[in-house]
Amino acid sequence: MRVISGSAKGRILQAVPGDSTRPITDKVKEAAFNIFGGDIVEAVFLDLFGGTGGVGIEALSRGAARAVFVEKNRKALETIKANLIHTRLIDRANIVRGDAFTYLAGATEAFHYIYIAPPQYKRLWIEALQQIDAQPAWLADDGEIVVQIHPREFEDVPLTHFELIDQRKYGSTMLVFYEHRTTEA
Repeated sequence: MRVISGSAKGRILQAVPGDSTRPITDKVKEAAFNIFGGDIVEAVFLDLFGGTGGVGIEALSRGAARAVFVEKNRKALETIKANLIHTRLIDRANIVRGDAFTYLAGATEAFHYIYIAPPQYKRLWIEALQQIDAQPAWLADDGEIVVQIHPREFEDVPLTHFELIDQRKYGSTMLVFYEHRTTEA
């Protein structure tokens, strides 16, 4: 697991000890950031269910203005902090210890990217997506929500303010992209 591009390119990231997280592979991370392209520059990025912090760190390395990492697992939090220090990106990061849903309930800012990669097979991605749909101002007008799940987890989720715009499958990982509806449903 490494930083693929940007100011921290090539730096190796620590994994969270144990099997409590499922880090994104370099291949999938590179594909996601190829889709984001230059739009990541100066963006505000939310790495919900942060794990190792690899996705938010990639965003910072590629020029995101700030990244917020939300994680409740102590070992994962320590890993995120160590990876941010190692990549010298900690000054543009905010690490939040706590439950993703509690964080969302009190969110006060809009993000350009909201990345959701919860533990598998618990339907937490659906709950997070629905909570964000209930407060659409959390996503900037030109922002994207990206969900990382196993393809077997995917299901259509009825949303009021967001629509599915793309989905990509990379082996045992699926990325699902949502943005604001062009016209409200």
